[in-house]
Amino acid sequence: MRTVSLRRRVTLTAAAISGVALLAVALTVHSLFGVVVGRSENAVLTDRAQLARQLAQADTPPTVLITRVDNRSVRARLVLADGRVYGSLGPRHEDDARPRVIQLIGPGELNHARLTLQVDTPLLSRLQSRLGWVLIGATVAAIAVIAAGLWLGVRRALAPLDSMTGLAREIARGERGRRLLPDRADTELGRTASAFDEMLDALEGAEARARASEQHLRSFVADAAHELRTPVAGIRAIAEAVLHQPPGADPEEQQRMHLLLAREARRAGRLVEDLLDMARIDAGLHLHRTPTDLHDLAATHLDRMRMLHPGIDFRLTGPHPIAPVDPERIGQVLTNLLSNACRAIATADPAPDPGIVTVTLTAAPESAEITITDNGPGVPAADRDRIFDRLVRLDPARAHHPQGAGLGLAIARGIARAHGGDLTCPPPPTPGATFTLHLNTRVPDIRLDKLSSID
Repeated sequence: MRTVSLRRRVTLTAAAISGVALLAVALTVHSLFGVVVGRSENAVLTDRAQLARQLAQADTPPTVLITRVDNRSVRARLVLADGRVYGSLGPRHEDDARPRVIQLIGPGELNHARLTLQVDTPLLSRLQSRLGWVLIGATVAAIAVIAAGLWLGVRRALAPLDSMTGLAREIARGERGRRLLPDRADTELGRTASAFDEMLDALEGAEARARASEQHLRSFVADAAHELRTPVAGIRAIAEAVLHQPPGADPEEQQRMHLLLAREARRAGRLVEDLLDMARIDAGLHLHRTPTDLHDLAATHLDRMRMLHPGIDFRLTGPHPIAPVDPERIGQVLTNLLSNACRAIATADPAPDPGIVTVTLTAAPESAEITITDNGPGVPAADRDRIFDRLVRLDPARAHHPQGAGLGLAIARGIARAHGGDLTCPPPPTPGATFTLHLNTRVPDIRLDKLSSID
């Protein structure tokens, strides 16, 4: 990018345009002067010829006539019939310009005399030359004045650009929040200043989001490391205990140690799988969409839950909407929500009797909803959005589970949003908790969807 001085460029451009315009005006004035002089010359010669004819008719003496006709601006030459010559116009001057020749008629010696009239050519040449020099001097002086005025005026006109430069440097030094705030946004500089402020808003917003994202990532890594430390520490402690058992140790004790080791290993494995799922969602989750009956999908997972939790009453109501979803991923969401509901009922104090989990499906022209409601302790209103953050576990009965890392709901919402829907926790209509899975039933334009990021 060439960085020629804008002040110099504007000054030179304006001065050049002004110079061309003034030169054109000077040439026009000079040409018009020539035209006016030519017309005036004809008028003067006509007047002098008319005067000479009148004097000849009045039998004026030749000397008087030539004195009246021949003066500073008009030269005359009078040749009488007998050959006498009067006047200041010599034969060589007649060749310099086109003279006017008239034949005089009168009662006396001017009868049949020949009068030659001619405007003083040297005088006109001097006038035109003087006018030309005056125009040249005036043009040069005007260009100089215009250039000087522009050089000083453009500096003031470009002062807002200096303000933008100063503000940019202040922001580069760390002074955030400063803005130009133009008083008028409908001018060239006003539009530029507004765009500059919008750019600063976007940059500072991106910087703030980057800081928040970095802080969130650090917190997530720290929490993940903390969560992994517990099962890894348990695995290490149990493994050391198994290694230090004497050869004749009780077989039942050995079996118990092995079971504990396997349980801690499964716990660490689940946490790693959850972390991998979150990484896949952040990178862009690949979905294998197929037209799926959401009612049948929910019924399948409810049958599995009935086998795992026979003491809970599972209910399913609603139509059979068809949605283009990844059944495995939506099943993962349903499993998480149903498991959370069963866990909340089982750990509630006092436990509801009986525990009820209701799955309700609703359909709209281009969307469907799966609502899961339980009669457990519920979710506090202040935590209904926070529970979808990563590594967040609530503290009463609904929240604390020794095998949960607080990633399940974050993964479930990520999967829902990857489908173009969402997962929310609205206020429940009855005591307990309610989670609603929103899905689109229209067929997407592509069969592979990606979710670039999760809030």
